[in-house]
Amino acid sequence: MSQIVGGGYDEFWNCKKRYRILKGGKGSKKSATTALNFIFRLMKEKESNLLVVRQVMNTHRDSTFAQLKWAQERLNVTHLWSNTVSPMEMVYKPTGQKILFRGFDDVLKLASTTVSKGYLNFVWIEEAFEIANEADFDKLDLSVPRGKVPPPLYKQTTVTFNPWSDGHWLKKRFFDKPADNVATFSTNYLINEFLDAADRLVFENMKQNNPRKYEVAGLGNWGVSEGLVFENWTVGREETEGDDYYKWKSFFGLDYGYTNDPTAFVAFKANPCDKKIYIYAEFYEKRMLNCDIADKIKSMGFAKERIRADCAEPKSNDDLRRLGISRITASVKGRDSILNGIAAISEYKITVDPSCVNMISELSSYAYDDRRNERGQRLPKDSDNHLCDALRYAFEDVKFFRPKNDKARYDTVGTITGNDLNGGWDL
Repeated sequence: MSQIVGGGYDEFWNCKKRYRILKGGKGSKKSATTALNFIFRLMKEKESNLLVVRQVMNTHRDSTFAQLKWAQERLNVTHLWSNTVSPMEMVYKPTGQKILFRGFDDVLKLASTTVSKGYLNFVWIEEAFEIANEADFDKLDLSVPRGKVPPPLYKQTTVTFNPWSDGHWLKKRFFDKPADNVATFSTNYLINEFLDAADRLVFENMKQNNPRKYEVAGLGNWGVSEGLVFENWTVGREETEGDDYYKWKSFFGLDYGYTNDPTAFVAFKANPCDKKIYIYAEFYEKRMLNCDIADKIKSMGFAKERIRADCAEPKSNDDLRRLGISRITASVKGRDSILNGIAAISEYKITVDPSCVNMISELSSYAYDDRRNERGQRLPKDSDNHLCDALRYAFEDVKFFRPKNDKARYDTVGTITGNDLNGGWDL
């Protein structure tokens, strides 16, 4: 087992406290080790069952479900498990024990989760930083695991995450003053003996080029908000379809990349009356050809939307129009456009959907540099900011938006021009 799992996790592997809380950087094998641990535990501890939870249900397939399948293969026990995606569950064939998958986006289904054989005594919350409200965790904690379990079984909730911000409720609840029934662990890539030289070079480059990101993604330390470009953001959900639906409008931004930098696309809704932004969709990939970008935008349902893209890539913009993304529009750049864009966005409260993990990562590490312009203004560091740039491009259009049914109130917020006086917007 030590050769299969590797070192650095002995205490975590054997821990039986009620709450097992693991924060770590990328490449720290925390998710892989947790998956191995649960497959091993369920096969060893008869009548135990596992509920795996993420903020959004449809993110399981490519994360926890895939990780647990990998763990079965790594332990050479795949033939003993039945894995299905509809419904999404794993069944240990000899006993009927199950691994179930749920999301916080379906609270009723989450709270009513039960098993027909044995006890639902284990819970694994993966990417727990996505859970913005501590109250959501409490609802789950009161529901699952539930009831008494006979010895030697025990109840345990395992929480794994990247510690992007020291302002998150996870730090205050479990790390600042942990209760006796809480065990906390911190890991990083330095204990992962399965990484090769190329993997480690990624972290060494990060250490040199973005020390703030290295502290979190590399070393697994808590992210610090001081010095960030955007401090006015939280992870969560924003209600945009209620009585104030007319105050909200969607905007879209695109920043090109290829080999070294990713292509970054962001979709968000803005509410200029209440100064709110809700970022709800993204993609973030390297080595995307323009045809790949067009296909991705179409698959997300945004092909007919107005998209602000980097004006430094006129050829790519023309190519996307030819490929069916007809409303691509070049971004507005000029003297102080970056600082002015940042200043405008900073007037808004930003909420990031938990599914937008790359935006969360960027907002957690996009910081000011030591450089200053000729007027002494601090400049942001030009790295790991591709989604933030796309957000800034698209935000140029927000000033043209006026909620149709609230003209009087909007007139106190910003200036409107041209056909906007007749309601709606015109660009």
